[in-house]
Amino acid sequence: MSDIERRLQALGLVLPPPFPVPAHLSLPFDVVQVDGLRVLASGHGPQAADGSLAEPFGKVGADLTLEQGYHAARLVALSMLASIQRAIGDLDRVRRWHRVFGMVNSAPGFAQQPGVINGFSDLILELYGPERGAHTRSAVGMAELPFHMPVEIEAELSLHP
Repeated sequence: MSDIERRLQALGLVLPPPFPVPAHLSLPFDVVQVDGLRVLASGHGPQAADGSLAEPFGKVGADLTLEQGYHAARLVALSMLASIQRAIGDLDRVRRWHRVFGMVNSAPGFAQQPGVINGFSDLILELYGPERGAHTRSAVGMAELPFHMPVEIEAELSLHP
């Protein structure tokens, strides 16, 4: 068991299985792309323990509170970590998180997107520490997100040689 897996277990957190893509939906892109030591993770949404999209759905600031948005972003981190683990095998191979782009399905007038995306950043920092987990970041509001998800996040990281 890797160090990151032990940390997840100590926190009582479980990585979800792959998202079960509905038959009517086509996703013609890589969920995670590994190019040498560079890893790009496509936009991920919050997943439940069974791999389905996690509820609640809707706009933060109307349908969801800031705290619910924060929790959704934390679930996105678990979803992304699971996808990365499937692509690289061992989460300890991650040398450094570089860039995180967080999108929040925002109600008109909601301007606390950084507080929502902190759910993702806080978990990555808790797991990887400030040396490996600190990253650059954007947190922006969107009028809509796919499937009415409250949060979608993409990232870039690098691996140990």
